[in-house]
Amino acid sequence: MTSEEAVFLRNYLVRQIEHEHGVTQRALAALPEERREYRPHTNARSAIELAWHLANCEVWFLEGVIHGEFGQEHVRMPKHIRTAQDVIAWHEKDVPGLIAEVKSLSPEQLTRRAALPGLASYPAVTYLLTLLVHTAHHRGQFSAYLRAMGARVPAIYGGSADEPFHAAAR
Repeated sequence: MTSEEAVFLRNYLVRQIEHEHGVTQRALAALPEERREYRPHTNARSAIELAWHLANCEVWFLEGVIHGEFGQEHVRMPKHIRTAQDVIAWHEKDVPGLIAEVKSLSPEQLTRRAALPGLASYPAVTYLLTLLVHTAHHRGQFSAYLRAMGARVPAIYGGSADEPFHAAAR
């Protein structure tokens, strides 16, 4: 990957990550506190654990791109994170600053090889796409939790039954 390709890819993907950050925040805000321990199966994460995973992995991927390496394990949910609002506040505190750091990375930093634990290495900038795909996957999973627990599902990509899509007036 050339330096020019890496910078283009970073600039393109960061705009999408910034947009998706807001979408994730809206999804997290839809979790009713009284249902935070909901889990669709005994083997599944609870809703609050999934909310934490969704938020924490965005930070983990951004830090991995910034540092050129990914830690071996994800951070467990801290004891002070007890509610969806706690997850939202933590997510909002960390993600914008990390996005700013990614925006300031040099072409050399963007093209250095990095690897997810146990996998082949790729230019660090390519993990911004992995962040987006991973976030979309878990946000979809989270919206299925919301529907199953009887909560309102926010619009994510277009409308939902609770927030219908309205075309802009012409």
